[in-house]
Amino acid sequence: MSDLMQPIKFKSIEVPNRFALAPMTRTSAESDGTPNALMADHYEGYAKGGFGLVITEGTYTDDKASQGYANQPGIINKVQVDGWKAIVDRVHAAGSKIIVQLMHAGAQFQANRFTEQPQGPSEVTPKGAPLGFYGNQTEWQTPNAMTEADIQAAVDGFAKSAANAKAAGFDGIEIHGANGYLLNQFLSTYFNCREDEYGGPLENRLRLVVEVVRAVREAVGENFTVGIRLSQGTVTDPDYQLPEGESGFRKIVEAVRDAGADFVHTTDGDVNRKHFIKGDQSLASVASSVTGIELILNGNIDETNCQDVANQFPGTLLAVGKKALANPDFVQRLKDGKEIADIDFAMLQPKATITNELAWRKQNAA
Repeated sequence: MSDLMQPIKFKSIEVPNRFALAPMTRTSAESDGTPNALMADHYEGYAKGGFGLVITEGTYTDDKASQGYANQPGIINKVQVDGWKAIVDRVHAAGSKIIVQLMHAGAQFQANRFTEQPQGPSEVTPKGAPLGFYGNQTEWQTPNAMTEADIQAAVDGFAKSAANAKAAGFDGIEIHGANGYLLNQFLSTYFNCREDEYGGPLENRLRLVVEVVRAVREAVGENFTVGIRLSQGTVTDPDYQLPEGESGFRKIVEAVRDAGADFVHTTDGDVNRKHFIKGDQSLASVASSVTGIELILNGNIDETNCQDVANQFPGTLLAVGKKALANPDFVQRLKDGKEIADIDFAMLQPKATITNELAWRKQNAA
């Protein structure tokens, strides 16, 4: 366990240990997307609890169609940047590093204060039902197929938000290319039915992802850590698989590396799930076979398997989600050999907000 607790160089970031807080939507910003003191307490708690790296929740990137949830934070104006700066300062003071996750919801859109119409690669609605944790919407809307102007606006939003993140003092940026949000939708043959240069073969479906990575890299310069979260499945369709299989996923990882990404963050239901139409490796094992790029791994990592995963994938960071929600001091508890609780999803009811979590904690502490 000692190697998990040792400092590690992750590109330009000196991380105190190999544990990262996985990005988790909390819908607790102000109605105008400004991060607030409640969020500062929340993220500082994970830093004080021992997480070497904190990855924020998905943060919207423009005043058009990127926002996906009510009370989701943004990073598109000075007030929002200042709100994030206060959080960054608190996390740094507690001894941890912090990177912001930049997200465009695309078709997976439950609330947006700028528009009532979602956008996506094609006029295809997500599978399943919207997430009750994040709103009362009962059915997905059908998105408008994005025009070239819409696509360029999305790229510009990522780039401007990346520059804002650097100004706020973040240690790096994670582009959200997973879980059914916009960039994942362009990669998906379910969502992406386009017949132009952004649709069809994988090299075309990859085009927007590459453009965003390049634009973000250009916005922040060479010596600032930039990465991307990748998955096959979505939050409502976890079993979607790329038709190109392992070789296709390897091409995606190589393409984002060549476009300027320093790391890839893979996420799946289990870090070792063998989840390809063609091939028998996991997302993590395919990504680890690509040279010249760092890795963050996510997928049911907890106190029972973290050492095995660390041994299997040397030098990677391990992102913890559900166990972190249950135990904000997960890393310190692990280090001290203390009991680590399982998550009680009642803490996220009726919505997954920090306020409801705190009310649950107060009730269960009584």
